[in-house]
Amino acid sequence: MKLSFVYYLCHHKLKLIKAKKMNYADHIVRDPSIMLGKPSIKGSRITVELIMRKLSSGYSVDDMLSSYPNLTHSQILAAFEYAAEVIANEEVIEV
Repeated sequence: MKLSFVYYLCHHKLKLIKAKKMNYADHIVRDPSIMLGKPSIKGSRITVELIMRKLSSGYSVDDMLSSYPNLTHSQILAAFEYAAEVIANEEVIEV
């Protein structure tokens, strides 16, 4: 059985990400004096929300890196990690 190219890339990229567990706190901060306390990239005014919205609207990681020259690939991955943690720790209260 041949694997598709996309599956191959996804599979190996996930292995790489799993092998190098990231601590998003190295890149993401919450400071009430910056962007009203929204989680943002350390040393910038780029919020996790902005990164997620841009990527979900069709921007690629390369588009983000060229649009925001001070942003790094590691910071984008940290934004994903932060978003995943928020969702993982979300509590649903039924009314």
